Amino acid sequence: MFIFEMQFVWVYLDDLMGRGLELMVIIKLLVYASARIVNMALPLAILMSSIMTMGALSENNELTAMKSAGVPLFNIMRPLIIFHIVLSIGAFLFANNVWPIANLKFRTLLYSIVQHKPALNLTDGVFYNGIEGISIRVQSKSKQTNELNDVLIYDHRDSRRGNRTVIRARRGVMEQTDDKGFLIMTLYDGYSYDEQDELGKRKEKIFPFISNHFESTVLRLDLSSLAFKDNNEDIFRNSYEMMTIRQIDHAVDSMRLRIDSVKLQIAASSIRMLHLPDSNHTVAQSGNPEWFFDQLSAGDQLKAVTAARESGRRSKDSIDKIEEEALTRERFLSRHLIEWHRKFILSAACLVLFFIGAPLGAIIRKGGLGFPTVIALLLFIIYQLLTTAGERMAKTMIIEPALGMWLSTAFMLPLSIWLTYKATKEAALVERDTYIAALNRVLVFLKLRPGK
Repeated sequence: MFIFEMQFVWVYLDDLMGRGLELMVIIKLLVYASARIVNMALPLAILMSSIMTMGALSENNELTAMKSAGVPLFNIMRPLIIFHIVLSIGAFLFANNVWPIANLKFRTLLYSIVQHKPALNLTDGVFYNGIEGISIRVQSKSKQTNELNDVLIYDHRDSRRGNRTVIRARRGVMEQTDDKGFLIMTLYDGYSYDEQDELGKRKEKIFPFISNHFESTVLRLDLSSLAFKDNNEDIFRNSYEMMTIRQIDHAVDSMRLRIDSVKLQIAASSIRMLHLPDSNHTVAQSGNPEWFFDQLSAGDQLKAVTAARESGRRSKDSIDKIEEEALTRERFLSRHLIEWHRKFILSAACLVLFFIGAPLGAIIRKGGLGFPTVIALLLFIIYQLLTTAGERMAKTMIIEPALGMWLSTAFMLPLSIWLTYKATKEAALVERDTYIAALNRVLVFLKLRPGK
């Protein structure tokens, strides 16, 4: 979990830096992100721990001692099997109930962070526009004393007046109130310029201009626009990633009804395009539209051909738009079905990877963090590649969502059955003599024995 968590931090580091977020906000974001990466961390943890545990038992001859006492391998593994069945049930409940809530809160909190304005940080020679209605530029700033040099402020809090109020001072001092709600700026030796609205209704417009010199003045600026605010969760509540199985089933039924309705529109439009218009009863009753067309004058024939071509083009455009709408709805339906199957993938992966790791550990007779970890990582990489490839093919509608989501499990299941069989029969898997014997059998079959 820590490794995957660090990967998440690096991905979203640009969105988190420089925004003056409280530590609790970042901790909440990491907690919600942790729930999102359980689907990768839990299967890997089960695979590694099962290989290390059974490998250590076999390496220390404890597994051999139990087998010599007449205890079958399945009886030895029974507590682990029961534990992983319970864990799989918990994984399903987690994926169906906790995962959608964590996704909703994560997406909402991350959106709030992205929308949050950067923290108050004045850069030398650059205008800062984070404070609502205020633009500030300082030529230089002392980090030790917060003293400012050559301060220029545009005040456009009254949006109707624009940038008509300008304040410039040689130096100033900046500090925030204890609650971080206001910025207190004390300016020295400066001028303020204020362009007023026009006076009277004369033909020649008059715009009064007020210039004021001050030795010192105090500005109190509201920083509420910089405060972090949680956005409403209702923005993302209807997304398929935030739904339980029951909610997805309800959404899928509604989408299938709409897709069927769109397909009926396509069929009806196609039938109308292939038939003659209802207004041409004479043509339809004559049974010979070519004869009727030949009776028309050259001008009428041209008009008829142009009208028919335009009618066909409009009908084709209409059908193309309806087909595009149907395809969009089918893609959206596919995303819902992918999330539906994802609820079961985690629990299935827990069982399948356990029945790969435990027999493999018993066969290779190695425990600890060395060779078993390498094997676990290789198997998990294969599993994760198949999972990612299947999900992407399902999202692009190359294959059905069910096939895409269960592709990795379908590949790993026969491997787990084969390894369990090998471990039960105490068959060697990685010993050199086993491969030499197999190679000799192949050479005998091909009549290519060494020495001939």
